[in-house]
This record gives sequence, C-alpha cells and structure tokens, in this order.
Amino acid sequence: MIGLLILVGLSFSVFAQKTIVNNAKAKTMLLGRHKLSLQWVSWDYFGAATVTNKGGVLTLKGEQKQRGGTDFVKINGTITEINAKDFKFDGTISTQVSHINGGEPCERTGEMTFKITGTRKYWRLAEMNNPCEAVTDYVDIFFR
Repeated sequence: MIGLLILVGLSFSVFAQKTIVNNAKAKTMLLGRHKLSLQWVSWDYFGAATVTNKGGVLTLKGEQKQRGGTDFVKINGTITEINAKDFKFDGTISTQVSHINGGEPCERTGEMTFKITGTRKYWRLAEMNNPCEAVTDYVDIFFR
C-alpha cells in the first residue's frame, strides 16, 4: 500500500507541469475563492470557484447550480499559465442548461483561456461558442 501511495505521488509530480507565472500580481489575484457564473444558470445566484496551489501547480475547481432546477456549470483542471490579463486553463468545463442541447450535459475539454477585457472585474472564458449548440456561453470567474 505504501508503495502504491509513493507511486501515485511520484506520478503526480512527474506529469503535472508547474504553472508558468508571467505576472506575480495576477497569480495573487487568482489564488483563493471566487464567484463563478454561467449566464444561463443565473446572474443573481453565483457559484464558487477556488484556485489552490499544490506544489507550484495551480488548480481550479468550481460549480454553480441553478436554484430549484437542474442547470449547472462545473469547472475542474489546472492553470497552466498566468499573464497580466489572462490565464490558460487545461481541464473540463461541463454545462447543463434546460433549453440548450436538449437539456443534456455539454462538455468542453482541453486548453482554454480566460481573459480580462476593458474594465471588467472578472475573467471570461474566451472560447464562448458552446460546442453542443450554436449559442454563446459567458463563463465568468470574478475577482475577489
């Protein structure tokens, strides 16, 4: 059992690349708990997303659920690069919205970018086109 735990620990450290930090202030802004939203779920009731540092690898995990319904957005993965006005995320974003994709879940996987534009107080997913239907998704992670 101990050998397996050591192997799992080594596997994580070998395969997980440390997050490239090109802007220390932006890293500080990212770390911690943030409001998370997908406009189809709610503009009034936010979910939460948390960025943690695990041995130099920043991870992002969060969820927003519809009150009294089944709609949601979930995000889970690693932040691969941080810049002053954007960060790159490698992972999965899952959405389920009753009037999109027949109400079935839709999943994006791979590398995506979240950007700050203008005077907005949040990072917005740059890849806004929903891969399951011809609609635009606003996945936002707000500053603390």
